Amino acid sequence: MEKIRRFFKNDRFATRANIELLSLAPGYAKCRMPLQDYHFNGYNTVHGGAIFTLADFTFAAASNSHGNIAVAINASISFLKAGTSGTLWAEAREISRNPKLASYTVEVRDDAGDLVAVFQGMVYRKSEIIPE
Repeated sequence: MEKIRRFFKNDRFATRANIELLSLAPGYAKCRMPLQDYHFNGYNTVHGGAIFTLADFTFAAASNSHGNIAVAINASISFLKAGTSGTLWAEAREISRNPKLASYTVEVRDDAGDLVAVFQGMVYRKSEIIPE
């Protein structure tokens, strides 16, 4: 898992978005995003793109956790509640996996534990191994 953690430390966009990888296990990842002023839209709620970025990064970590490069081929998100302050938390869980495809669900929650968004993603699993 340490090789995969090092691989994701190189994700400059996630770093810029203030996303931290907290937990990683085969088919699972948990991340958090402490909200900053730049995460908010004109309506003063968390921008949908920021929520999607958190979910997508968590999805990427979980789907690459088996050691092979996995690239997204489909992703969708449903926004259920506005994020307004504090920290957003995301957990990705593997739903199914075969040698070529895998499916994941990511739940994004606020500090109160309320569901903010549900993300569903599918990856293509390449034969390429995550580099050192």
